[in-house]
Amino acid sequence: MRATLALLCLATVAFGAPIADNQMTKAFTQFKADFNKVYSELQEHIRFDMFTKNVQKINNFNENEAATAGYTMGINQFTDWTAEEFSAYLTYDGSKKAFTNVVLLDQTNLSTSVDWTTKGAVTPVKNQGQCGSCWAYSTTGSTEGALAIAAGLGANSLVSLSEQELVDCAGSYGNQGCNGGLMDDGFKYLEAKGDETEGDYPYTGKTGTCSSSKQSAASGVKAGKIKSYSDVSPKNCAQMMAAVQKGPVSVAIEADQTGFQHYESGVFSGTCGTSLDHGVLVVGYGTDGSSDYWKVKNSWGTTWGDAGYIRMAKSCAATGEPTGRQLLGGKTGAAGECGILSQPSYPVV
Repeated sequence: MRATLALLCLATVAFGAPIADNQMTKAFTQFKADFNKVYSELQEHIRFDMFTKNVQKINNFNENEAATAGYTMGINQFTDWTAEEFSAYLTYDGSKKAFTNVVLLDQTNLSTSVDWTTKGAVTPVKNQGQCGSCWAYSTTGSTEGALAIAAGLGANSLVSLSEQELVDCAGSYGNQGCNGGLMDDGFKYLEAKGDETEGDYPYTGKTGTCSSSKQSAASGVKAGKIKSYSDVSPKNCAQMMAAVQKGPVSVAIEADQTGFQHYESGVFSGTCGTSLDHGVLVVGYGTDGSSDYWKVKNSWGTTWGDAGYIRMAKSCAATGEPTGRQLLGGKTGAAGECGILSQPSYPVV
């Protein structure tokens, strides 16, 4: 359906050309059906206007900038949102992060590419919905990977863990449910309490009351299985590569820009800063032509990005960078695309 909508909007007219009202109306009708959008009469006009502006913006970018930028934009569930609404959706607060568990990794034999999605260490793309729970999805994602790898990546080693338990129950560890949190605080909860499976503590997309009956299902990871967590030396590409060789890594990025809102394919190198506002999961890295990238799993469902993933520019050398505590506080090194190297961490099994 998504491809049909894109063709309707983009292929029936020249890129960048004005779209006739009847074509846009048909496209908007299809958009509402594809993404289950229902509006009041007043909102219908407002959302149609925003949809129109965003589609024109997408068309103009794809015609005039995509070839040089190396990525394309497309229609997704955020195409009827304003930039301000999209920014407000992002609840991660990087200012609360403290580097207390930095561990230096061996970076002498770094692979040229890694992809944990092909090795059975990454669950299917999930969707946080309207809840600001990106931190919980990043937490479970790296934990699911670490557990599967520790179990040998055999049959049934990959288990989908519950984000809702973290949303409901991890408040005393510093998190705020649907209003944001930190992956490190999520790891602290898992260390102390464990986490049930997605099936036994299913996602509701709302901050609820912690359910002791669901917690007691004993189907997921038990308390104590997660021993601790490690912070990767910030702003250090080689250390990040070494960490990703071990397994999926939780990271924070700044995602509040137009290119990220409408990203569809390619290696993203768009405008963004280091004001971290979104938690995601690095599941690998590699090279596409002349472009190095980090492969990143998001938590906005498969209708966003490249089936729920984004490849983000990896513009850093593999070796010869400063390591360890000389990097703390951001005094040296580079934060990477959208700050991706600023706050990496992963659980210790």
